[in-house]
Amino acid sequence: MADKVKQVALEEAQQLKSQAQKAVRSGAYLYPFRGIIYFLTHRSLWRPLLSRIVPTITLGLSITSAMFFFTYLPQAAVLAFTSGPLAPISAALLVLSESSTLTSALSRSFLLQDALIDTFDGTLLSRGQANLVANSRQLKSGSADPIYRLGKLIKKPFARFSPRALIRSVLYLPLNFIPVVGSIAYILIQGKKLGPVAHERYFQMKGWNAKQKEEWVEKNKAAYTSFGVASFVLEMIPFASLAFAYTNTVGAAIWATDIERSESTAPGLREQAKKAE
Repeated sequence: MADKVKQVALEEAQQLKSQAQKAVRSGAYLYPFRGIIYFLTHRSLWRPLLSRIVPTITLGLSITSAMFFFTYLPQAAVLAFTSGPLAPISAALLVLSESSTLTSALSRSFLLQDALIDTFDGTLLSRGQANLVANSRQLKSGSADPIYRLGKLIKKPFARFSPRALIRSVLYLPLNFIPVVGSIAYILIQGKKLGPVAHERYFQMKGWNAKQKEEWVEKNKAAYTSFGVASFVLEMIPFASLAFAYTNTVGAAIWATDIERSESTAPGLREQAKKAE
């Protein structure tokens, strides 16, 4: 039995190491940071954020205040057994994490959906992907401003509020009671879930069905997990999660653009390789 346990543990460790190596090679974890730089240097992409900033901040402050009022002391009492004298600080960080999760889920479903779609589509337009965007919405002419060019949506990919998804996210929160290991596990679980969601709009533009999306995500699982982890960590930062929701969307669009460009150049590279042979 002991040998079997060791073998299973070794296989899991090897698989984790393999996925980590693939994630590093993919470079997908860098796209959220590239999204920050691109967003800051392209003022036209700010408009969707500015149009939703007041109601979203109001929602975030309301949720955070309520969470501290109702849940801080009970969680501090529980953490006293695991964190000792650091329990008050750990409890405060945990409440902020919980508030950020709730704010992100609710704001994305009720306040930010259309604005994030505009941000994703506008980023693609600014990077020369008009043909791709035209698959899912009408485009205007007469301006170089990518946000101005966005016309009526033909398809809307993002699902509305899902109680099941929110409950699932909340159920994972107690992992944070486990020092270090629990928090890492929580971030990995959320990253694995959120990574593919960032490209739902892209999958729709490509016209992929459920099977095609599943195969693509499975093939690039490590890359999507690393992207999701980096995005989730940024959105966990208190009072900055709103801005990072937009920059992460920009990063996802930049990644989609790079995928499109690599696919368009791949056939030419293969022909050159054949000629060289």
